[in-house]
Amino acid sequence: MPANIEIKARVRDFSALQARAAALSDAPCQVIVQEDIFFPVPRGRLKLRLLSAGRAQLVYYTRPDQRGPKRSDYHIFETDAPADLKAVLSLALGVRGIVRKTRHLYLVGQTRIHLDQVEGLGEFVELEVVLRPGQGDAEGRAVADDLMARLGIPPADLLEGAYLDLLENV
Repeated sequence: MPANIEIKARVRDFSALQARAAALSDAPCQVIVQEDIFFPVPRGRLKLRLLSAGRAQLVYYTRPDQRGPKRSDYHIFETDAPADLKAVLSLALGVRGIVRKTRHLYLVGQTRIHLDQVEGLGEFVELEVVLRPGQGDAEGRAVADDLMARLGIPPADLLEGAYLDLLENV
């Protein structure tokens, strides 16, 4: 099962963080509009990520709700029939909630830096250190810690859980 080490934090100065991420990035920034539809499941999280009218990803993942770098195990299923899949999942499971965001994606080595503007919540940063085969969690956490320092992300700004959890508590 693919895995990454990730963190999520509030952003105090979005444009300053964008500049630091761009300076570190191996590629130009990609701006991606996403809508994540979460479905209630007995364990982990299941979301349908709508990327365009004809493209989406069904993502199942498990990770602890804790501050700081943590492991996330995930499976991704690509579909070119998102409306049909959304209808089936909604009928079968119901919808837990929807997260809409504009994501600014920067790539730094094996890490995806997401600067997110989340509708109804504000601005956030996520780091996803994609673990390589044979790479342990400790090494991934070290990469995340290093990038947090280089980007100026203070530990006090780290969050638990997912955007959906934050939206449910607004």
